[in-house]
Amino acid sequence: MMAGQLLKGKPIADAIKEGLKKQVEALKAKTGASPKLVALQIGENPASAVYLKSQKTTAEQLGIEYVLDTLFASATQAAAEKKIQDLNNDASVNGIIVQLPVPQQIDAKKLVNLIVPSKDAEGMHPGNLGNVLLGKWSLAPCTASACLSLIESTGVNLYGKETVIVGHSDIVGKPLSLMLLSKFATTTVCHIATGERGVLADHVKRAEILVVAVGKAALIKGSWIKEGAIVIDVGINRVGDTIVGDVEFAPAQERAGFITPVPGGVGPLTVTMLMQNVVKAACLQRGL
Repeated sequence: MMAGQLLKGKPIADAIKEGLKKQVEALKAKTGASPKLVALQIGENPASAVYLKSQKTTAEQLGIEYVLDTLFASATQAAAEKKIQDLNNDASVNGIIVQLPVPQQIDAKKLVNLIVPSKDAEGMHPGNLGNVLLGKWSLAPCTASACLSLIESTGVNLYGKETVIVGHSDIVGKPLSLMLLSKFATTTVCHIATGERGVLADHVKRAEILVVAVGKAALIKGSWIKEGAIVIDVGINRVGDTIVGDVEFAPAQERAGFITPVPGGVGPLTVTMLMQNVVKAACLQRGL
């Protein structure tokens, strides 16, 4: 059997960006203003520096105005909430993102819940997640959207397909399971308790489409992968000097039909989905 085809995020991201560039130009011509994204960072965190740089670069490529708004690490919850309210009330701001991680005295979920749903660039407000549940989303969580785009780029017919998601986070597992259900995939969600019961391998071996988003290197053994499966590996783990995913890559590629590399799979698409949400938000706010 031939090794699985690499599912790289960049070519898909580039195609989406071409469309977004045109939309931004059309919006600017119609309204006189570019869409504007504000990222709120509380304190400095080296872990988020790469993502922030990627946001800024991608926004500039697309003609989206990008502002990094900062508060000191010592900022109070009240000060952070006031900042969100100010951004909500600023008509020039189309998208807001709270940059994680935040200092321990800050409740990030409360801040996200304060964002006006139509300005929620990450698609994490309960109102937007509710629309995902109903299968009628416009602003959806970026990483979940990136996974769905990668799956759909293979041309697979999702109807009835055995789909297994390992990891039930709010940003990937839960929303993606609902998005796949809306496409009539037969969807199973596995998590820590599945592993503790010793049945994780049984579920994975059935998967025609497998998405893994746990953050544990080589959690999924290559020998578990069903022949010809589509494998989306969201995990990013540092092992020595290398970055690896949650799936044992080389043996998994031997069995898979398609597999995302780590890095270079889901990552390049996530920030593009963020920008797509900003453009959608600008259209929603202007009734376009």
